[in-house]
Amino acid sequence: MSAPTADAPPATAELSATDSGLCVKLAGDWRVTRSTPDWDKLSRNTPPARIDFEFSQLGYWDSSLVLFLDDVCNWCRTHGTYCNVKPLPAALRDLASQLEDKTVHPLPANRSPDFLTLVGNATLDLWEKTKQYSNFVGQCVISGVYLAKHPQKFRWRDATSEMQRCGAMALPITGLIAFLVGVILAYSGAIILRPFGGDIWVADLVGVTMTREMGAMMTAIVIAGRTGASFAAEIGNMRANEEVDALVTLGIRPVDFLVIPRIVALGVMMPLLAIYANALGILGGAIIAWGLLDIPPPAYWVELLTIVDTSDLMTGLIKAATFGLIIGMAGCLRGLQAERSASGVGQATTSAVVTAITLIITFDAIYAVIFNILGW
Repeated sequence: MSAPTADAPPATAELSATDSGLCVKLAGDWRVTRSTPDWDKLSRNTPPARIDFEFSQLGYWDSSLVLFLDDVCNWCRTHGTYCNVKPLPAALRDLASQLEDKTVHPLPANRSPDFLTLVGNATLDLWEKTKQYSNFVGQCVISGVYLAKHPQKFRWRDATSEMQRCGAMALPITGLIAFLVGVILAYSGAIILRPFGGDIWVADLVGVTMTREMGAMMTAIVIAGRTGASFAAEIGNMRANEEVDALVTLGIRPVDFLVIPRIVALGVMMPLLAIYANALGILGGAIIAWGLLDIPPPAYWVELLTIVDTSDLMTGLIKAATFGLIIGMAGCLRGLQAERSASGVGQATTSAVVTAITLIITFDAIYAVIFNILGW
């Protein structure tokens, strides 16, 4: 770097084509107080494969030349052009390298994820949620074993209150849904069986479907939307008001205090609600069979007893108990994970219902395979 002079030649950057690409000839004095070439105006042609520099006529230079070289390097990096900075003076090359390290490169404008990225992110999210749910199930098992060994520490009053809320107070909506499902099944069966003279088999269709599948399934869906969402909202509000943190500070585990009584209540009440739903569904089918197919109730009942046995009833009860545990754990888990805001509580409520229904359908399919293998 030579000293600046009063009659210094202006800074120039001339481009010339070479066999390998392009040569940038730097000449004159480069000063920040004077006009210097603009690389954006010089680089309007098609990007070459390589850019070299020639600086034999370069005079005085300062940070203006460093900034010019940085623009060239960024342009080459964007267009995939090799920029040969090795012939430059060592001091100039070092300053350009330091500026590059401190420069924040803008992100590409188009960063929309591709299909594989979406699949990968969804897989990682599913794996993370599976670990969270498995960890929570483990905590519930440990707390359940602890409370079974110390029954005096179990909150019986809370469990009884939850049984009343999720059991007795859910009878109207559960009964209505089950009755309508029985009516729908009877109507659908009549359309299919009547042309073949199989009117009486409507009783078989309604009885088997209600006791094995629809009684437990419809009850679980109703309870997931009613009680599971309620669990998530209650515990989410407690978390937002730092009541859960207060329990932890007092040495009380939230799973023992808040979760286990609710899970026990649902695990006990769901089979009873399923039996109630089975009865209402069969009643709805009997009314349609009597009114539409002229099948008297005694004949409907006798035909029903010929096909429905204890294995059908037990199948539905096992499913109902499992669905109750799933709904309780999904609601409580989402409540404990809720963010400390009103919107966080709302999101936890929605997530609890979605999680519970997804797991209910999944476990119902698993049970269908298992019971088929066992011959039930």
